[in-house]
Amino acid sequence: MFQLLTYLEDIVSAGVVVLVLCLVICPRAAAVSVSNCDSPGPAPFQNGSSGHAVRIADGLLVYLLPQPSEPCQAVPAGSHVRLNLQTGAREVKLQYEDKFRNNLKRSKKGKRLDINTDAYTSEDLKSALAKLKDGAEMESSKEDKARQAEVKRLFRPIEELKKDFAELNVVIETDMQIMVRLINKFNSSSSSLEEKIAALFDLEYYVHQMDNAQDLFSFGGLQVVINGLNSTEPLVKEYAAFVLGAAFSSNPRVQVEAIEGGALQKLLVILATEQPLATKKKVLFALCSLLRHFPYAQQQFLKLGGLQVLRSLVQEKGMEVLAVRVVTLLYDLVTEKMFAEEEAELTRETSPEKLQQYRQVHLLPGLQEQGWCAITASLLALPEHDAREKVLQTLGALLATCRDHYRQDAQLSRTLASLQAEYQALAALELQDGEEEGYFQELLGSINSFLQGLR
Repeated sequence: MFQLLTYLEDIVSAGVVVLVLCLVICPRAAAVSVSNCDSPGPAPFQNGSSGHAVRIADGLLVYLLPQPSEPCQAVPAGSHVRLNLQTGAREVKLQYEDKFRNNLKRSKKGKRLDINTDAYTSEDLKSALAKLKDGAEMESSKEDKARQAEVKRLFRPIEELKKDFAELNVVIETDMQIMVRLINKFNSSSSSLEEKIAALFDLEYYVHQMDNAQDLFSFGGLQVVINGLNSTEPLVKEYAAFVLGAAFSSNPRVQVEAIEGGALQKLLVILATEQPLATKKKVLFALCSLLRHFPYAQQQFLKLGGLQVLRSLVQEKGMEVLAVRVVTLLYDLVTEKMFAEEEAELTRETSPEKLQQYRQVHLLPGLQEQGWCAITASLLALPEHDAREKVLQTLGALLATCRDHYRQDAQLSRTLASLQAEYQALAALELQDGEEEGYFQELLGSINSFLQGLR
């Protein structure tokens, strides 16, 4: 019997009994729907008829096909079919036997959960999800309570600390309270000059923080400091400008309030009148902080004759140290506008209102009209390397506007030739010391680039 079964299987594998199978099994194209079961029982087929799925000893699943008296059943193309001579049943071997072997192995490892989907309604599922959410919230609430308990264990409430410090005659103040106290001290007519200067000096420390600077104008302290620029005492002007410069830096809200409070006009008046060098330094610092990244302030600066004020300041005797700072400010304003316009064209991220304000800042024509091409070129003769570097940067920024003047300036040509020879020697020494990208090599590169642009 075993030899006969083996012989029949070989014939089927070789495809010899195709004609016999066609007579036994109806040729349909529909595929068999496979079910992986744990015990023998009816397994539905796609066309509605039924067969019986059983487990063979080697772990494979096969279907017992309907008998001749039962309706015909389609099987997948290429399936392995055999006739069991012991039982008389026709059997089809599943094509994806490896897949089902793995499924059978996994099913042996754990008990499968038979879920009856009709046993749960949508309301039951909603209730279960609500309980799950409530449970998560309870866990989160427990964690929050535990965290709060830990914080209370490590730290004491501010009220208790104030009470303890009050007993020790120590007063705890917030930054806001400190600034209010300092402004009142500065604005008091009974305060001495030293006390006012000390109040401004301490106030400058606090307004470096953006929030504190905004709080300063929220309670009116900013206007008090701006009015301090009208003082007849140079020290009060100096330290008031010092506070304002710190408050203006990268703080648009404070910058707007300062423009509305008349700070720009007061700063320009101090720079245009005779004042100590230390006072003008702080005032120039406040002016730079007010103008940077604020195109509306730059417009007002040009309308109020700011370029003329700066030109007089640079040409004033004894103010050479301020010349480099002025040139640096002009370079920053020129490049800031240039970058804003380029960014708007490339990324479209700049606001239309701000871009329109930048386009109304006619800085380059004003520089050319006020003679800044010649003024900037003359500053290249300064002896400090750092000053020369900043002047070269500004010359490069003004090259498109001042090219004709630079080409006709014989003194500028001689200065550039002298600096080129000087920095070539210094750059060679850097190379001998093993510095491939030294400071003097960068300066030499700036000079060469500027000369190349003049041609």
